[in-house]
Amino acid sequence: MKTSGGSDAAKRRAGESAAAAVSGGDVVGLGTGSTAAHAVRRLGDRVDAGLDIRGVPTSFASRELAVEEGIPCLDLPEAVGPDGPGIDVAIDGADQVATGVEASDAGGGGADDPVTGGALIKGGGAAHAREKLVDAAADRFLVVADSSKESPRLDRSVPVEVLPAGRTAVAAAVRDAGGEPTLRRAERKDGPVVTDNGNLVLDCAFGEIADPAALSATLSAVPGAVEHGLFVGLADEIHVGTESGVRVDEV
Repeated sequence: MKTSGGSDAAKRRAGESAAAAVSGGDVVGLGTGSTAAHAVRRLGDRVDAGLDIRGVPTSFASRELAVEEGIPCLDLPEAVGPDGPGIDVAIDGADQVATGVEASDAGGGGADDPVTGGALIKGGGAAHAREKLVDAAADRFLVVADSSKESPRLDRSVPVEVLPAGRTAVAAAVRDAGGEPTLRRAERKDGPVVTDNGNLVLDCAFGEIADPAALSATLSAVPGAVEHGLFVGLADEIHVGTESGVRVDEV
């Protein structure tokens, strides 16, 4: 259930803006999706020009792109293990970003709502479990998005990666929490989407999410739910690409 939205030029501006924040010697979390891919490509250009970095991919797709771009890669356990260098910065996209303010009140922009501002929904590419591991481990998490992904409140379906054997039980728990789960189907093959971890994905519609932190805690406590796509309290900066430039909001 990949999301569509803003122009490729706006996505490129956002990705390249975040890539410019990477310094020599950094270990960089490499996100998944079309906007994060622009950041990876820009980092590849900088590596070609002599930048010394290592990447930690969040998916099979981001690893393939990093290798194609000549970015040396570490596995997550290598990066965050006892003898690992850690992750200095992660760059990743989002399917929806809560601004916490209505458009008419936004002024200069910014995620300033103490409850919802800066919260994200991720998982359109079914990579949110590994993305959350990498993004949470990073010293700084930079979100890249075009302006079409912004909304005062989160209201998209929340992807939940589930163990195949736990699908029915998790779906029942989601309904008890006020959501409506739908098994994500593959687009060009029969059957469901299978994640890089060998699991299934339920897309769970809750309508407008007034308290992302509370829903996040509820979903995290469901047995059989591997990970969900609510990212709350993780983002440090949001790089928003527009048709004329980039706006950077600190969270």
